[in-house]
Amino acid sequence: MTLSNDQHDRPNVPTTSYTKGITPFFFNAARGRLIRLGPVAHVLLERHRYPDCIIKLGGEALALVAGLASSLKFEGSFSLQIKGKGIVSLLVADCTHKGELRFYIRYNKEKINKYENKISAKTLLGKGLFVLTIDQLDKKDNYQGMVELKGETLAEMAMHYFESSVQFPCSICLFCEKYNDQWQAGGLILEKITNDNTIQLKTNSKNDIKDWNTITILANTITIKELFDQNLDSEKLLYRLFNNIDFTLGKAKSVSYGCRCSRSHLKKVLNHFTKNELDTMEENGNIIVTCEFCYYNFVFPRNQI
Repeated sequence: MTLSNDQHDRPNVPTTSYTKGITPFFFNAARGRLIRLGPVAHVLLERHRYPDCIIKLGGEALALVAGLASSLKFEGSFSLQIKGKGIVSLLVADCTHKGELRFYIRYNKEKINKYENKISAKTLLGKGLFVLTIDQLDKKDNYQGMVELKGETLAEMAMHYFESSVQFPCSICLFCEKYNDQWQAGGLILEKITNDNTIQLKTNSKNDIKDWNTITILANTITIKELFDQNLDSEKLLYRLFNNIDFTLGKAKSVSYGCRCSRSHLKKVLNHFTKNELDTMEENGNIIVTCEFCYYNFVFPRNQI
């Protein structure tokens, strides 16, 4: 990797955004979010140079947090952290209320070489913990929920989290594939609601159950070709999926490349180390700090720290 001597506070990374990343929609019995990360997915995923199976897991994680963060009513972020005991030991992905996305994955490079690219999330992660955190920037109490990993796919693991921790019905589809030589990521999230548009914790009527079942069955017919077809806009896709059911479209929300690292913050961190620790980090007169989220090297002359 080429090291940068850029002295600007923020790294020289892409500023890619996609204005139609999240499309909210509403039924009487459910509310949903169609997630299509567009060009943002390729920029984020390709930068890390992970094996394809790791990239696919990362893309699905990005789609999940993007969809969840789109419902935030305050300034903050929605983050996913998975601590696994398999090939992947740590997965971190988060999205702010503005749709700014970032992620990284720590994995065993020796073990991954023993597998082909077609490998499940369950095999990659093994046993572990699935943690979702809502971080409020105004420093109010944050919310965090944690459950054991359960499921074959990341979508199944997420549904297990909501069923176990939050205890409301949901349906989640997540996809990440290389489509037309570009990485694409997206999905569909549905949550059961009451007529007053609040989360339905328990189903009370046969009509609610019937409507919810119909909607989830139709949602699960979505295909990768439909989701990643750039000539099929989100509104048309939703009408294709739910053509016999009335629903209302919400205002589309944007997503963007959104690592939040900075040179000034990292310099403050380095200034907390002792002289001996800093001398150990020195390499050819410099201390190099790599941001795992944006895969960018910050170069600090040792005599400035």
